Amino acid sequence: MNGSLMTPRVTLAVAGRVLTQIRRDHRTLAMLLVVPCVLITLLWWMFEDIPGDLFDRFGPGLLAMFPFVVMFLVTSVTTLRERSSGTLERLLTMPLGKLDFLLGYAIAFGLLAAAQSILAVAVSVGLLGLDVQGPVWLLGVVAVADAVLGTALGLLVSAFATTEFQAVQFMPAFVLPQILLCGLFVPREAMPDVLEAVSDVLPMSYAVDAMQELVGAADTAEVWRNVLVVAGFALGALALGAATLRRRTP
Repeated sequence: MNGSLMTPRVTLAVAGRVLTQIRRDHRTLAMLLVVPCVLITLLWWMFEDIPGDLFDRFGPGLLAMFPFVVMFLVTSVTTLRERSSGTLERLLTMPLGKLDFLLGYAIAFGLLAAAQSILAVAVSVGLLGLDVQGPVWLLGVVAVADAVLGTALGLLVSAFATTEFQAVQFMPAFVLPQILLCGLFVPREAMPDVLEAVSDVLPMSYAVDAMQELVGAADTAEVWRNVLVVAGFALGALALGAATLRRRTP
């Protein structure tokens, strides 16, 4: 076993293996590619007859949230399945480093996240009429960053679960607080000081800020700063995942 060393050829082989598995799993593909689009459409339909452009208000934040949640759930469960089935243990007895495994998964799910986000943005802007002041392609970049963040956190929490049900149970701890405190429902600056301080260290806050900036003042420099923060959280989660990845399953 290579420990934590990484070999690009091996990493890409792991990514190819994951993509092949996902391609054969039609239910997972549907969840990855179709569910976010359906949820965005449902949101638009809810607000269709309500005055006040509520879809333009809530749509960007939810466009950041839906890919994040879906990728977190799918990645954590899929990775845990590899561990509980013994596949991970067999892989790590080969010339395969922990980073090869984690980055291979991150690359595979990152590509799926890109496809998911492009579809969600296309539906939101092209079909549902989401009003975007900044570049639409940058909206896609933010959506991809959010989905990759969900992938990285899913890989991280899978190291602490022993069953798929336990992996799902991490959602209230890792996901729900971020949804409540990200500024989607109440502006972060209007929250009590303690909650605002907590929101400042949650990655979803910066993802929602980037999305809302694109439909508001469209300060692209501020958008890129928020994207870099989200990317930093994702890299940190991958590093922690590599440090906590166990060779043997329980």
